[in-house]
Amino acid sequence: MTIAEEILEKYVRKIPTGILGAEKVNFIIEMAQQMPNEEKVELHKLVNYILTLMIEREASDVEIGGYGTDEYIWFRIHGIKTRVEELPRFTHLEASILIVSLLTNNQCKHLLVGRNLDFSYTFHYDIVNKNVRFRADAYFDIDSLALNMRAISATTRPLESLGFHPNAIKMMNHHYIKFGLSLITGITGSGKSTTLDAIIDYHNKIDHAHIVIVASPIEYVHKSNKAIIRHREVGKDVLSFQEGVVQALRQDPDIIVIGEMRDPETIMAALEVTDTGHKVFSTLHTSSAAESIDRIIAEVNPVEQDRVRNRLADILTSVVSQKLVPTVDKKRVIAKEVLIVTPSVKAAIKNDNTSEIYMMIMQGSQQGMITMEQDLLRLVKERMITKETAVGYANNKTRMLQLLKVT
Repeated sequence: MTIAEEILEKYVRKIPTGILGAEKVNFIIEMAQQMPNEEKVELHKLVNYILTLMIEREASDVEIGGYGTDEYIWFRIHGIKTRVEELPRFTHLEASILIVSLLTNNQCKHLLVGRNLDFSYTFHYDIVNKNVRFRADAYFDIDSLALNMRAISATTRPLESLGFHPNAIKMMNHHYIKFGLSLITGITGSGKSTTLDAIIDYHNKIDHAHIVIVASPIEYVHKSNKAIIRHREVGKDVLSFQEGVVQALRQDPDIIVIGEMRDPETIMAALEVTDTGHKVFSTLHTSSAAESIDRIIAEVNPVEQDRVRNRLADILTSVVSQKLVPTVDKKRVIAKEVLIVTPSVKAAIKNDNTSEIYMMIMQGSQQGMITMEQDLLRLVKERMITKETAVGYANNKTRMLQLLKVT
């Protein structure tokens, strides 16, 4: 038994048997706040060992604690969740203690109030002699604590390597268009952050600009190059996305990056700062370009929707909707839908005819547009994915089947 496992066992014995349900987590937090630093260091070493193995296995995520894990540590490797048999198993109480040991007292308070906590975690990876960052989410799972940690790449991918048409890159370029809203959308785990960081890095290499990033949590930390880049983490550096966006206006920005437009207040703030002549990038949890437009409009008060529809049509410049698709060699590749807002698209948004946008994308290849189905077909032709995978990940399966019959 390792020192860390002995520490966990010791603290489990201190928990009174009469404490039930969520009160056990409260008691664990109180215990952890009194834990000597040397014991916390040993627990952190255990977490770092798990994360080191995660990196070596090329896993994107790790799951620790909660009823659903069956006391195992789980990794997601190339999209597939699997138990890690060779790692120690932790009871719900041991896992809860381990998770709480990673948190500050203030973070523990937020967790108890919100029953969920987004935070970042960093450790020094000796093999490459670098700090490695992780995005973490702690939450309750049947009266015990669970934790997901996602690896944040230590490097950014060049924007040009993501397969965008030159005109699509031009539409996202601050040099070419000084203002406007560009959206990166997709479900959780679809690579939105990777694409957003590639866009930031692209500007950092060529643009003498001030970039303000408001995110929860901050993932990749950019080092200022041609641009000066500010990182503001919600909950640490600023209270909310909305406040971070509004405050950015007084910070002389050129580009504002909003980690996620997750509520009506943030959406309205994003529209307003774009209206003032800034370049804004943000993300949404939607799977297609047209759905992204509909989602933004549906999020606001019905009496405001016509006004928001017109404002969105005037400021929206591009939408990228992407998915991470399993390849034939059991890795993953980005498939994407790209919308460039042309005068025709702008008119469709203003007239509430977003159903017409798919056809406009399908016919807009010269302007840099591509539908998800067209991009999946490209991956099939390049023999990177199977036809079955293309159909499974298509938004419009009927159209996907039609395209595959032609080939």
